[in-house]
Amino acid sequence: MNTSATAMNQARFNMIEQQIRPWDVLDTQVLELLERVRREDFVPTAHRALAYADMELPLGGGLDAVMLAPKVQAKLVQDLQIQATDRVLEIGTGSGYTAALLAQLAQHVTSLEINPDLAKQATQRLQAAGITNAQVRPADACANGFAACKADGPFDVIVLSGSVAEVPAELTALLPEGGRLFAIVGQEPMMRATIITRRGRGLSTSQPWDTVAPRLQHFAEPSRFAF
Repeated sequence: MNTSATAMNQARFNMIEQQIRPWDVLDTQVLELLERVRREDFVPTAHRALAYADMELPLGGGLDAVMLAPKVQAKLVQDLQIQATDRVLEIGTGSGYTAALLAQLAQHVTSLEINPDLAKQATQRLQAAGITNAQVRPADACANGFAACKADGPFDVIVLSGSVAEVPAELTALLPEGGRLFAIVGQEPMMRATIITRRGRGLSTSQPWDTVAPRLQHFAEPSRFAF
């Protein structure tokens, strides 16, 4: 094993022990997944040395998009309790790493990315990793009443890989009984990880932890003006 690979393996181990476990990600299946799916393969070359750092990483190309911090990606995967029969919709593919994690646990992942260049890069990374049950589509998830999201719905799991001011009803309508949606909801500096679950005709909501993430594009923002 070359020195570079040894260093990456040590960095991956350190990430799990020093970042992931302290954030109460203790599911053995998820921890094993983090060891197996090589995060450095989904990081832009310029930032490969930082693949396992406790930080968001810019995806480059003059874009504002980032790769979420490792502990956030691990925590959301654990909290959604992905099943082998689940069909997953992700909005905001980014690097493709979250899609890769989800695909290892689910039946199929459809991931929408508004930026065509990022969508192409993520597709290439997933293919190189041998992941065949995740499809990346270049699409604006919000356009035409969330038409791209509705095309293959319903979905057992929906993941918003970025923050929103509020979760659109058009997305929760795509959840069947027991379906779960994950989003980071709120305004800086206070945002909450939010899990919405379909229970019969109603929805239950939990907000188990705090974090902050960049906005997903084109989701509605409430007016901040007061009269």
